[in-house]
Formats: sequence, structure tokens, C-alpha cells
Amino acid sequence: MALFPQQFIDDLKQHADIVVVIQDYVSLKKSGATYKGLCPFHGEKTPSFHVNRDKGFFHCFGCGVGGDVFKFLELHEKVGFQDAVKQLAQRFGMALPELEQSDQQRANAAEREGLLKVHEAAAAWFAHQLTSAAGARVRRHIADRGLTAATTTALGLGYAPSGRDGLRRALVEQGFSQALLLRAGLLVQREDGTVVDRFRNRLMIPICRDTGSVIAFGGRAVDADQQPKYLNSPETPIYSKSRTLYGLHLSKSAIRQGRFAVLVEGYFDVAQLFQAGFQAVVASCGTALTPQQAQQLRRFTNRVVLSFDPDAAGQGAAARSCEMLVAEGFEVNVAILPAGEDPDTHVRKHGREGYAERLTHSRPYLDYLLDRVAASHNLNSDEGRVRFISEMLPIAGRIPDEAMRDRFADRLAFKAQVTDEVVRAGIRRAAVRRQTTLTARELPGVGQVTKAEKGLIWWLVHRPEPGLAALEGLEAADLDGLGSRPVLDLARKLNEDRGFSPSVLLERLSMAEARLVTAVASEREPPVNDVEDCARILKRLRYERERAAVQQEIDRLQQLGARQHEEQIDALWARKRELLQRIEGLR
Repeated sequence: MALFPQQFIDDLKQHADIVVVIQDYVSLKKSGATYKGLCPFHGEKTPSFHVNRDKGFFHCFGCGVGGDVFKFLELHEKVGFQDAVKQLAQRFGMALPELEQSDQQRANAAEREGLLKVHEAAAAWFAHQLTSAAGARVRRHIADRGLTAATTTALGLGYAPSGRDGLRRALVEQGFSQALLLRAGLLVQREDGTVVDRFRNRLMIPICRDTGSVIAFGGRAVDADQQPKYLNSPETPIYSKSRTLYGLHLSKSAIRQGRFAVLVEGYFDVAQLFQAGFQAVVASCGTALTPQQAQQLRRFTNRVVLSFDPDAAGQGAAARSCEMLVAEGFEVNVAILPAGEDPDTHVRKHGREGYAERLTHSRPYLDYLLDRVAASHNLNSDEGRVRFISEMLPIAGRIPDEAMRDRFADRLAFKAQVTDEVVRAGIRRAAVRRQTTLTARELPGVGQVTKAEKGLIWWLVHRPEPGLAALEGLEAADLDGLGSRPVLDLARKLNEDRGFSPSVLLERLSMAEARLVTAVASEREPPVNDVEDCARILKRLRYERERAAVQQEIDRLQQLGARQHEEQIDALWARKRELLQRIEGLR
């Protein structure tokens, strides 16, 4: 992506007073060193939204959102970074410079442009084939599914004939190179070197980005014995399955207007609901929702109704999607369908009114989950209650909102017939355990990092010079496994490039990373008073992790037989003693 010059971004931030900008949207009152108001990103009656003019960031202690002035506009106006920059430049009368692009960036941009054009041309060719004599059987198949010509056109449905290279010949004649078609995944090169169309004898479903540009295809088998049933485009520079929601280009306005989205699994679930007037619908295309898809959806709503198949696979995907959405702060309901039906078949069988009834009676996911899990345990026995609570605690520990977590604890305690105190204590332990097992793709919240990490982040924002010195004294291995590693790695890289400042750090962070940094930076005093102590603690924690791993290996070898592994065990004991000495030296 082309970038604005960093000097321009820095100058714009100096001109764009964050308090002045945010006051256009939020009534702020001065409160000590900061300004305070009601958060525009979640409903609240008591102000918990703070703006720090001196450091140039905002943070809400209620919902945790935070960032710089650009992040505020991105969130509030539902725009990208470049559009936020353009809005601020126009507001404060600064002329936009030309975007900087390296040779590699220009080449990448040209490739993406070529891929978009070839996908649009392929979509047009497939749509034309559907209207041909050869496409008659597929048109009947579409009609048999109850889809109208208007819906077919809105979704851009098409047909890939059974010939080996019809698409290749048509697009090469239009001037597209065979290499580009291969790069787009529209062609496949076989082991013998021959090149054929990827999609043959299939009903073609264009997959679009939210702007409407075609970026990939799903191809449904036409014949009953044709395998696989669905064939999808491979990942390309313009298409990533985990970052794409099918149908969002058609539904985003309805989602924003209705303030909720219906999430389904398949292409034809979307088609049928869209045609029936449920236009706020998107599909995860048969997989559990990813954090990247959730972030994309959050631009339009934080309320989701899941409507997955009631079979075991569908409910498993629903559970994974729901847990991730709850952890991301979404309000989630589940629409239960009769056994053997999916949204597509349900609408065809029961009509719009029947499905509307299912949506109206959708249940909050956490209530649905409590009943579902409780049904698999004997809650009249102590053993059954223990197993039930143990299964629910990790889910409860991932609920980010404290009030929602408390309400869930009440319902869990009532269902399990135990005291609230027992459940709340268990949820706290579950939340702590989750903090120590954070996966690489999950970004930490404030509670998921150690005091030493928070201390180092605080110093990097408020006292960058000693903060950077302490960070430079750490090795890469000292940061392994830390929830704040993405933030610290970025700070280190910016410092190496001589481009570090708290402002630039905030600007380069993701939404979730900015939330962590602004929460820590909002504290008046550092969590650890001496920044060198932060570095020593993090180094000591690394040695303690290594010592635990060594002890685990010693235990494993001893169980296999100490005599056979005596030499290895001795070496491990020596390493453990060395680590213990280092740990003691850092206390």
C-alpha cells in the first residue's frame, strides 16, 4: 500500500488537536490532565472515555477502545487510515502530498490491479455462459432452488462450461496473459505441463470484497457424482479466505441500518435470505469465523445472530464462532432451526415469515450454551456439576466485559446449583490461566500482560529515552511468549530505523494493540517505578520459562528410564543449575 510521507503524518498530528477533533463527536470536560466524556463506541451513563491532549491519544476504560486521532476517525467514521488522513488534512487546511511508493510497491499495486481486472472479466464471461444454450441445465438448477432472475443477477451467478480451456481462450483473446490467469487461480497447470481451466462444469459464485470488486470464485458441482461439491479459488494477493465475508458488499448498508448481522455458513443460505428480504446477511463459507472476519464485521455492527446448520458439524462451527465473537466483545444470539434444515431449506419450506419467527426467538448464545452443555451432564450429582462448571469456566474467562461476565456467573451458578462465590472465583482463575496461554493471533488486553510489560510500555510512551534503553537491553528470546510482544517488537524496529516516537508507535498499531497501549499509558504512575526493573523481571521470567521446560524434559526422560538417558539428564541438570543461578542473580 502506498504511504503518506511520515513527516507529513507527524506535521498533521501536530496541527490536528485530538481534543478539538473528538469534541466534534463527544462532549468533553477537562478532568485533571485529561478530558472526559461519554464513550461514542458503547452505551454508558457514567463517563469513562478519556482524551490525553499532551500525548495525543484517547482511551475508554469502559469498553477498552483506544488509539490516536487517526484511529478515532477510522472507528467513528468507518473509514481506512488513508481516508482518515485525508479528512484531517482537509479539516486543518493541509495540502496532501503525493503518496510515496517504492518500485516493489508499484509492482505489487500493478499486479493487484491486473488480478482485479481479470476477475471482473472472468465473472462477466461466466455470467454470459449461464445465458447460453449450454447453461440451460444450470439455469434450471438455480430455478429449482427457488432463486429468481433478479437474485441471480444481484449475486452475479454464472456457469463454467465443461470444456478444458474455454475461459483461458476467451481471456487471452481479451489481452490477459496466461501467467496472470495462473496467478489468479483461474487456470491450473498439471504435472505434464498442460494448462486447463480450474472451474469446469460448475455453477459459478463470485466472491467480492466489501467494495463490490470480484476477488475469487466458488464453483458448485453440477453433477451429483462430481467431486468436490464446492471448489474455491486459491489464496492470492487480493483474496484471503480468512479475511473475507461472503455477501458483505450487498449487506453492509442493511447491517449498519439494522445494527445487527445474520451470520450463516453457505453461499445459498445468503442467496435465499437475501431474496426473502433478510439483507443483513453474510456467510463464513463453511468455516468457523476468524478474528480478521470479526474485525471486518465490527466496522458495521457489534451484534450478530448465528444461523448455522443444526447438525454436529454446523453446531461445532457455531460454537467456535460464538466463543470467538463473545471474546471480541460482540453480542451474540443463536437462531435454532429444526433438525435437517439449514437457512436455505428453511426459507424455501416455511417462507419469510417462518424464518423471521426463528430470528425473533433467537437466544443469547451464553444462555443457549448453558442449556446445551448442561444437557450433557447429570447436574443432580456432584461429579456432573463439577464437570459442567469445568467445561464452562474457560468460556466465561474469555468474556471481556466485566458486567456480562458477572451476569453469566449468576446464571452458571443457578444452573449448577452452587454458590455465586464458587463460580466467580473459578472464572477469575480461568481468566488468569487464559492470560498465560495466549495464542499468537490473539492480541492481549490489559489484564493479559505482566506488570513488567505494562511498566515498559508506560515508560516508552511517557519517558521514551530510558524506555528504549531498557528495551534494547533485552534479547529477542526475552520477549518470547509475551502478550505484548507485537508492541515491543514494533517499538524496537522503529528505534532501529531511528523513527521511534510514542505518536508513531500508536499510529502503526492495530486497533487491539492500541487499546493495550492507551490503557497502560492512561495510568498516572508506571506499574513498575524503575524501568531497569522491568527489563530484569522480563529476563528473569524468560529464564524461569526455560527452567520449567528443562524440568519437564528431565521428568520425561526419567519416566522413560534414567539409566538409558543418564548422559542427557546430567546435561539437563547442569543447564537447570545454570538457569537457577541466573534467576537468583536477577532477583
